[in-house]
Amino acid sequence: MSVPTAADATWIDRRDTLEAWLAELPADAALGVDTEFMRRNTFHPQLALLQLGWNGRYALVDPLAFDIGSALRPRLATGPMVTVMHSAGEDLEALAPLLPQGPGTLFDTQIAAAFVGMGLGLSYRALVAELIGPELDKGETRSDWLQRPLTESQRLYATLDVVYLEPVHAQLAARLAERGRTAWHAEDCERLKRRADTHEGDPQPHRSFRAAADWPRAQQALLRRILLWRDRSARTLDRPRSWLLEDALALDFAQNPPSSVAELDQRSRGQRALRSPQRAELFELIRPGPDAEELAATAAIPAPVPGPAKKALAAMKDTVDRLAGELDLPAGLLCPRKVLEECLTTREWPEFLEGWRRDVLHGPLSALLPD
Repeated sequence: MSVPTAADATWIDRRDTLEAWLAELPADAALGVDTEFMRRNTFHPQLALLQLGWNGRYALVDPLAFDIGSALRPRLATGPMVTVMHSAGEDLEALAPLLPQGPGTLFDTQIAAAFVGMGLGLSYRALVAELIGPELDKGETRSDWLQRPLTESQRLYATLDVVYLEPVHAQLAARLAERGRTAWHAEDCERLKRRADTHEGDPQPHRSFRAAADWPRAQQALLRRILLWRDRSARTLDRPRSWLLEDALALDFAQNPPSSVAELDQRSRGQRALRSPQRAELFELIRPGPDAEELAATAAIPAPVPGPAKKALAAMKDTVDRLAGELDLPAGLLCPRKVLEECLTTREWPEFLEGWRRDVLHGPLSALLPD
C-alpha cells in the first residue's frame, strides 16, 4: 500500500463534517482509531486529537473545536462496527468522557498479537514492521498536541498511527480464527474496556502498597481511607494524585496520624495541590478510627508469599509455563506471577483468572494450593 502524506487526512473541526465522514462507513466497518492526549499537570488525560482510518480514508478530528462525543457515540458505542486500536488502555481512558463504556466492539491489536504468538507487549511500530513492512517514525511522540495549528510533521505522524490498523486487524483476526482464539481475545478486550472505565477508581487502592502488608488491619483501613480521599480529590481538582499527597506521605499519615492541622501542614509542605481546604478536610478524615463496617470493607493487603508456600508458588509457576507453552501463549498473558502470589496469599480465586483462564487453570492450580 502507498504511504499517505499529511494532506491525505481530512482535518475535521465541525460536527456535521464528522457525521458525514462517519456516515460513509459500512455499518460493520473495522475502523482504525487512535488518540493524542496530554497529561502533564492534570488527573484526567486531555484529549487533543482523534485519528480515524478506514479503507484508505483518514480523518484528524479536533476535539478542542466541538463536542465530538455526540457524533461518535451513535456509530462507535453501539452496532456492529469494530473499533481497532493498539494498546488501547490509555486511549480508552482519554475517550472515557465521550464513550464511558468504550466502543461497542474493541479489537486491540497488541493483545491479538500476543494471542497469535508474536509476544507480549509488542509495540505498534514493531507490529507494523512485522506484518506490513514500513518502519514508522516516532519523532513526534512528545509533541504538544494541544497547540493549534498542528505542524505538517505532527499531522503526518498522527495519520500514520491509523493507516495500518485496518490491514493489521485483517491479518490478526485471521490468525486468531485459525488458532481458535477469537473468543479469548474478545474477552480480554472487554476486560480492558472495563479497566479503562475509571470514573469511580479502585475501591481497594491500598492493596498495591505491599510495604504495609504486615500492618494491623485498622492501619490498613486508614491507609485505604486516605487513598480513596486522595483519588476523589484529585479527580475533582483535576490534578495528579501525587500533587495532593505523595505515596510516602500517605503511608506516613496512616502509620502516624498528625495530631493537629498545624502538624499536618508542617509535614505536608511541598504538596502542590494540598491547599488549606484540602488540609482541613484531610485532617478531619484521618481523626476517627475505623469502625467494624470499614474494617470489614477493607481487603487485606497481599503479604509476601511465606516460606512454606514458596514451593507451591514455584510449582504453580511451572504449571503456568507448561500450559502457556502447550497453548503457544506468553506465560505473562495466561497468568502473571503477581496473580499467582495473590491466589496463594488470599486463598481466593483472582478475578483476573475468571473467564477462559478459569477453564484452563482452575483445576491444575487449585490442586497445587497448600492445605
